[in-house]
Parts: sequence; C-alpha cells; structure tokens
Amino acid sequence: MNVISSPKAAQQPITSEIQTRHNWQQDEILALFDMPLMDLVFDAQRIHRIYHDPNKVQLSQLISIKTGGCAEDCAYCAQASSHKEGTGLSATKLMEVERVVTAARKAKEGGASRYCMGAGWTSPKDRDMDQLVAMVEGVKELGMETCMTLGMLSDHQTAMLKDAGLDYYNHNVDTSEEYYSKIISTRTYQDRLDTLARVRGAGINVCSGGIVGMGEERTDRAGMLKTLANLPAHPESVPINMLVAVPGTPLENVEALDPFEFVRTIAVARIMMPKAEVRLSAGRQSMSEELQALCFMAGASSIFYGEQLLTTPNPENNEDLKLFKKLGLTAV
Repeated sequence: MNVISSPKAAQQPITSEIQTRHNWQQDEILALFDMPLMDLVFDAQRIHRIYHDPNKVQLSQLISIKTGGCAEDCAYCAQASSHKEGTGLSATKLMEVERVVTAARKAKEGGASRYCMGAGWTSPKDRDMDQLVAMVEGVKELGMETCMTLGMLSDHQTAMLKDAGLDYYNHNVDTSEEYYSKIISTRTYQDRLDTLARVRGAGINVCSGGIVGMGEERTDRAGMLKTLANLPAHPESVPINMLVAVPGTPLENVEALDPFEFVRTIAVARIMMPKAEVRLSAGRQSMSEELQALCFMAGASSIFYGEQLLTTPNPENNEDLKLFKKLGLTAV
C-alpha cells in the first residue's frame, strides 16, 4: 500500500490503493505546494485515477432557499446583513417546498445528480425544520443526492435531517485557523469544527472546503487543507472556491489569486484527500476553459452546475457541456 507523505514519496510509482492519512504536518503540505507544477499535477492525477474515473465529473446544482439577512459578518459574502448597504441584496423568506422540488426536478433534467440547498443563516430555527425536512424528502423522491448548508446545527436538528435522508451537509472551514479571524468575527473556527463533528456523528456525509484568494498566504491555504485532511475522517466532498469579489463586501478590492496557485491548491487537496470529491466551485465564471481543464487534470472531480450559485453567477449549463465535449468528459 502506498503512502504519499512528501514530494519525494509522491514520485514513487502508484499502482495500488493509497493509505489515507490524518497526521499531515504543515511543512509536508508546503513541500507539496512547492513542487514543480508539472510534477505536482502528474502525481495528483495518478492518485486521482485510483479512486475516480478521470473522464467523469459529478454535477451538483445549488439553490439559495433563503437569501440575505444573515447575522454573520463573513467578509466575502453578500448575504451578511452588515454588508447590505454596500451590496444592495435584500433578504428573502424561506422558499416554499414545492418551488424547491420543482427547481430540483429541472436540475435533474439538466444533468445534475446532487442538489444542494443553502440558507443564509447562523443556524436554522426549530420552526423551520419541518419545512427543511420536507425539502430533503421531496428532492430524495426525485432520485437525487441531497445536500444542505444552513449554518450551525443542534443535535436535534441534525437528527431530523438525518432521519429525512439528507446525504450531505456542507459547512466550510473557509480558510486556516490563523487567518480565520481576519475574515469572520461572529463565529469561531471551533464552532465550525463542532458542527462538522456533529454532522459526522449523526452519519451524514461531510462536505467541507474553503475559499482561496481572500488575501491569505500560501501557508493559510496549506493550513486549511491540513485542518480538513486531519479530521478523524476526510470530508466526502471538498469544495474549493475561488473568491468572487462581490462589490460592497470588505473583500471587493482584494488582489486576484494567481490561477496556477489555484491549480496547486486543487492538486494538493487531491493528494491529501484521495477519495474525496474535490469540487471546482465558485469563481468558475472568470476561469478560462484551459484553467478549468488543468483543474480537472489536477484532481477536480466535481463542479457546481447551473447559472447561479447562492448569490454569485456561474457558467451557463450549455457552456459547461461544450467544455466537457471538448475534453471528452462525461457528466455524472
């Protein structure tokens, strides 16, 4: 059984299953980031092929079931009530169940296999739980995988979602623990880890990743991946988002991240969490076809599909399918 622990070890032939690790050290991760890009992408692709079909990409579609008015102050997010004056985003009520299920049905007809429902909350209120459960049950009846991102959960709420058949719960750590306070002050890093532990303990698959390009250093990108890979179990899904600098948010003028650094982040995530679906998430609208292709080569196995994410735009469906055709990729 092979163990990838450093660039030197990564150069060894990979012919069998990779032993997953949960004891990554920061210097090891930075050594991976420092590898020549072609070597790094090559090693990531070799690992990718052990657990994933390199010519298939899983499609997830995302809908905002409750937008704006969020009490959190995440510096990147248009939904924060503290940023409302600058972004002009109005708060909405929780969407009706039938509207959500109808939209999910359309997403399935468009090729999506997983439906993700997100609400701009610190945490859901108990009075909303029956409605949320009905959404999960309705989407499950369509034969789709279900995912929700609702903020922090109580034990009771987590159990209700599990009983409803929720497949995945998304709760991103966003960045490294060291950089976190520069992005969010209204909840702690430990709050996020506690939510992930609660979800995992209930038997729901974990979806957790982060955002790069928020002015952080490479050490922070390494630290974020270290947090995720050193969890007791790796997240089943790891969304890697490129910051969409939304006008009116504190990060609207942040310097854009070098695209090759984004590719490196995808590749290191693949090496550290070999079985996870590494999802190419927000920011794709500004990415060239060539950059997206390089991300697939580096180990991205999933994308967010559909013309709208929570509050930011995404490439049109037909543009994604055209790219897949050029690359010989099949949507699953």
